[in-house]
Amino acid sequence: MEQQEHIDTDVDEIVNNDEENQADTEAQRAEVIEADVDAEVAEELSAQEIAESQDTISEDDSEKVAEKSILDEEPAEANIESVIEAILFASDEPLTKARLLNIAELSSASQITDAIKVLNDKYRAGNNSFRIERIAGGYQMMTLTIYNSWLKKMLKVKTDSKLSQAALETLAIVSYKQPVIRADVEAIRGVSSGEMMRSLMYKGLVKIVGRAEVIGRPLLYGTTKKFLEVFGLNNLKDLPKIEELKKPKE
Repeated sequence: MEQQEHIDTDVDEIVNNDEENQADTEAQRAEVIEADVDAEVAEELSAQEIAESQDTISEDDSEKVAEKSILDEEPAEANIESVIEAILFASDEPLTKARLLNIAELSSASQITDAIKVLNDKYRAGNNSFRIERIAGGYQMMTLTIYNSWLKKMLKVKTDSKLSQAALETLAIVSYKQPVIRADVEAIRGVSSGEMMRSLMYKGLVKIVGRAEVIGRPLLYGTTKKFLEVFGLNNLKDLPKIEELKKPKE
C-alpha cells in the first residue's frame, strides 16, 4: 500500500514538473515572440525616422536647388529692355539717358525711350506695383502711390530726413521763389530764417546759386537735385501750381 502511494506521488511530481516545464517553455516562447515584435516595431520606427529625415533632407535639397535654379536662371535673350530693366532695378538713384547709354553700350537715346515705354506697357499689362518714371532729369523705378500705406509700415524714416513745419514752409518759399535771398524768405515768413536755411542746406535740399545784383550783393538760394529726388519731381515745372495749393472755399 505504501509502495502504491509512493508511486502515485512520483507520478504527481512528474506531472507537475511537466506542467511547470511547459509553462516555462510557453513563457520563454512568449518572451521570444515579444522580443521579435519589439525588434520589428523598432525596425519599422527606425525606418520611418530614416525616411522622414531623408524626406526632410530631400525637401531642403529641393528648396536649395530651386533657389539656385531661380538665381541662375537666364532670360532667353538679353535684349535692350531686359538690360535697361536690370540697370534701373539695381540703381538707388535716377540715371540720366547719357549714363544709361554708356552703361548699356547703346548708341541712340531713342533706344532708351523706346525700351522704357515697352517696359512700362509690360508692367501696366501685368498689373505690377511699379513703373519707370522721370525723376530729377533721369529715370528711376518707382512704386505706385496706391501702395504708400503699406510701404510706410515697412520703411523707417531717418530722423535727420524729417522736416519740421518751419522747414517745410521755408523750403516751399525757396522752391517757388528761387532764386531768392534770405531777406525775402524772412519777409514772407515773418521770422528769422537763417538757422532754417542752414539746416536745409545741411540736408542737401537747398544750395547757394549766386549773388543778387543789389546793394550788399546778398546770397541767392535755390533747391537742389536731391530736392527733386525726395519729392519725386522731374523738374521744377512739376511743382503743384499755387492755385492748386489754396484751401477750397467753404
